[in-house]
Amino acid sequence: MTTEAITPLRQRMIEDMNARKLCAGTQRGHIRACKRFAAFLKRSPDRATCEDIRSFQLHLADTGVSICTRNRTMTGLRFLFRVTLRRLDLAEEIYHIREPQTLPLVMSVDEMKRLLSVSSLKTRVLLSLGYGCGLRASEIVRLKVKHIDKAQNIIRIEQSKGRKDRIVMLPQEMLDLLRQWWKVRPSRHDAGIPLPERWLFPSRKSAGRPITTRHLNRLFHEAADAAGIRKGVTLHTLRHSFATHLLEDQTHIRTIQALLGHTKPDTTTRYTHVAAGMISAVKSPLDRLSQPKRKGPRKAEKSQEEVQPPA
Repeated sequence: MTTEAITPLRQRMIEDMNARKLCAGTQRGHIRACKRFAAFLKRSPDRATCEDIRSFQLHLADTGVSICTRNRTMTGLRFLFRVTLRRLDLAEEIYHIREPQTLPLVMSVDEMKRLLSVSSLKTRVLLSLGYGCGLRASEIVRLKVKHIDKAQNIIRIEQSKGRKDRIVMLPQEMLDLLRQWWKVRPSRHDAGIPLPERWLFPSRKSAGRPITTRHLNRLFHEAADAAGIRKGVTLHTLRHSFATHLLEDQTHIRTIQALLGHTKPDTTTRYTHVAAGMISAVKSPLDRLSQPKRKGPRKAEKSQEEVQPPA
């Protein structure tokens, strides 16, 4: 974000966000929301009224903006009014809409095999980290040599979403792929960088930087098209498939929660709704209707002594 020709209000908001350690993506979203509100008002947001807030929310609803985008926009405005402008009366006028709960899209084991078999070595390593270790796109591209712990067979993820550290497993097949990749990995830009600090996937264009998530996303969709996968899959589908397939293999839900880095168990338990292997194994009561009724065991005949009256 540049500071050229920046308004005092935006500069103050940026300072407030920096003071609260908001990540760059969140800051861009908040600034974008305020710019959208200012364009609607045709004046500075610091002169907004309660009626302006109401009209803007009606405008978003009328223009067909998605619920997710609408909620993110209003979150940015709420920060502006509550923190930067200290206008709690305007912040109270902002409301959010409950987003529809959708099931994550998951690829089958056969689709995963096809996806990884048609990929180049670089793409196969990148996508294997997403499916084999459950990593997010941002976590994959920011991996360094020091994060691979061969002694303990783990990968260390540092300061990921929510500024949290965690560890995930390092499968032997994943380690073999990483070793193959290291032999052909481009290294002309990091010759003077200490080995532990080198990116596993350095950028070919920007020296000292890793590849971007946009680059990784493009590689994924190229591989999906080549594998003939027609579902509306995204790069994050690899992470969904990782969790779902672990669940179908009877991995404890708490273990999956730790591997994914989820704070709330509810976020992880939604994968129980898409674990096709577990759901298809459930016996339906409809099947019982076509089965013959089982006869109970015949009662043992009473002995002669039991039926004779006492003398």
